[in-house]
Amino acid sequence: MDQNEEAGLEERLKSALWLAIGRIVDEETIKLGINATPQFIGALTELVWAQIETVSQDLESFSKHAGRSTVNVTDVMLLARRNEGLESILRAFLEQMRGQEA
Repeated sequence: MDQNEEAGLEERLKSALWLAIGRIVDEETIKLGINATPQFIGALTELVWAQIETVSQDLESFSKHAGRSTVNVTDVMLLARRNEGLESILRAFLEQMRGQEA
């Protein structure tokens, strides 16, 4: 993939993220009876995008450190180790998924 294709793909992904975040913000602001500006949605999208980049780099590093080329559940749980709330949600989800497989 050349740089133009990569930039185009990133732009499409950011646009899709902006749309998804915009929909969620719209739903929540209607429930709360408040307004959110397009600038707020844009800033929130940039924040989420930056977090996605950080998380993806961390997950890739964890899998490479373990000698794997694919990210797995162990990497995700390692990422969540310092956030007890997130870790418990992920463990519950994992147990639910394993229960459905059985």
